[in-house]
Amino acid sequence: MSPKATDARKGDILRAIYDKLFSTFGPQHWWPAKTPFEVCVGAILVQNTNWQNVTRAIENLHREGLLEFPFLQRISRERMKTLIRPAGYFNVKATRLKNFLDFLAQNYEGDLKGLSGKPWPLARAELLSVNGIGHETADSILLYALNKPVFVVDAYTKRLLLRHGFIEEAQDYTSMQKFFMTHIHSDPVVYNEYHALIVQWGKRVRYDAREGKEYLLRDRKYFL
Repeated sequence: MSPKATDARKGDILRAIYDKLFSTFGPQHWWPAKTPFEVCVGAILVQNTNWQNVTRAIENLHREGLLEFPFLQRISRERMKTLIRPAGYFNVKATRLKNFLDFLAQNYEGDLKGLSGKPWPLARAELLSVNGIGHETADSILLYALNKPVFVVDAYTKRLLLRHGFIEEAQDYTSMQKFFMTHIHSDPVVYNEYHALIVQWGKRVRYDAREGKEYLLRDRKYFL
């Protein structure tokens, strides 16, 4: 895409990509969780791993009846490490999860509704103040647990933006997020679906440098 492309043109292209992704992969029904609190736990556990590993850890917590704030907060760090071990980095993630639980206890009596009632920039700033919660994790909690109009950026998002000439390699999380939120209507439903579709694209589409086209891994059909 030409660097001189107008903002309106960039928005048109982003929306066309969304339409193509949706027609190819269909609705993704994200986030795969039963409650907003479970979304928060999953968002922390999925750091530096894949969702399949997180699912096993979540299943352990479900089996023990611990996926509610008061129950999970009471268990020891050692027991938490054992239960979330399948998600990897269990020592670090147990600490981060405990930090989040302490934050909820100290500020909201363990109830996400208090956090949800705040404007998203304030809620985001509070989440980012929790040791171990970075931009992607905070935004996943805001979008998928609290239904806030915040776009989540990940490695697949950067790949897509680079592939289509929207950004330079050096651009950071904040600038990529701003790009999406400037050109796509502020709607948590759309942001939810778009991010989930980008993840599906990242997993199932590869780039053919010789043809300058993308293709679906399963059947080699050209995509974008």
